[in-house]
Amino acid sequence: MVKITYHGHACIELNDGKYDIIFDPFITGNPVTKTNPDNLKPNAILISHGHADHLGDAINISKKTGALIIAPFELADFCQKHGAPNIHPMHIGGSYNFEFGKVKLTLALHGSAFVTPDGTHYTGNPCGYIIHFGGKCFYFAGDTGLFGDMKTIGSLNAIDVAFLPIGDNFTMGPDDAAKAAEMLQAKTVIPIHYNTWPLIEQDPEKFKEKLKAAGINCIIIPFNNSIEI
Repeated sequence: MVKITYHGHACIELNDGKYDIIFDPFITGNPVTKTNPDNLKPNAILISHGHADHLGDAINISKKTGALIIAPFELADFCQKHGAPNIHPMHIGGSYNFEFGKVKLTLALHGSAFVTPDGTHYTGNPCGYIIHFGGKCFYFAGDTGLFGDMKTIGSLNAIDVAFLPIGDNFTMGPDDAAKAAEMLQAKTVIPIHYNTWPLIEQDPEKFKEKLKAAGINCIIIPFNNSIEI
């Protein structure tokens, strides 16, 4: 069994009883989470891109716990230069077998930079992740628009769970995410990256109905809640 916890926005935590991994740990400043970042003790942190609402608390968590940061090369380098003690740089198309499972980076259509008052810091290409963990195959799409190679990703991987953004404006909206779900052929789709702020407000139940009409299983995890698969 794998426990999936949705901390809100795009922050997903997976725990198989032995290992704990977390994607895009935007906790501090996240208006929909109740999580205390000091309580997070992941073995690995996977970051899809360098925007502040995705990089989030990754560096601080890594400093406190020694958690391994996995990210595209330039973003991993950025994290190391800002104090992360343990990084593993990768890039799109590459895969690696970690002690907790196999990770492969996939394409994502978005941007990637960390913006501060003194300028914009380049953090490489954004990415998504295919990860084999706890006997399941997960696809974390990251912030992305719809792209045709999602069909290839689905054909090459027997995806058990796909985490897809539905917020629109910055990522896919519900219609494109529904099309992505069809192409990926995932057994289950879990929507993310919505209702954090009014600009990305969506009704996940309507998205679920779209998928139901297409014969696709959808599970909505309320913010700060968990399920087991």
